[in-house]
Amino acid sequence: MSERSEQTQPEYDPVFVHSRREAMIICCVWVAALMWTVPYCYFTGYVGPVDAENFKTVLGMPAWLFWGVFVPWGVANLFTIWFCFFYMKDEDLGQVDGSTGAAERPEGDA
Repeated sequence: MSERSEQTQPEYDPVFVHSRREAMIICCVWVAALMWTVPYCYFTGYVGPVDAENFKTVLGMPAWLFWGVFVPWGVANLFTIWFCFFYMKDEDLGQVDGSTGAAERPEGDA
């Protein structure tokens, strides 16, 4: 057997695992907002001469700007509020040793 097959997966700290999961969720939501905003604004924005008679507006702003930027921004803000207040967890990082600044975990925690 080779040495690679004998190696086991390292055991990660729970704080790292939670932080990585939260970071991946945030990155996925950011990519989803990007994938909506850029193509929508590109395809529905000003693509030619503007006809003032048939120009669509929502709340006094161009419709493409409202649906392509402001709506995703509002949804992202609502998601952020929910995520930060109800999903994210605070983890105990241990106590800081005053002399060295190193964090000490309580006994039994690895």
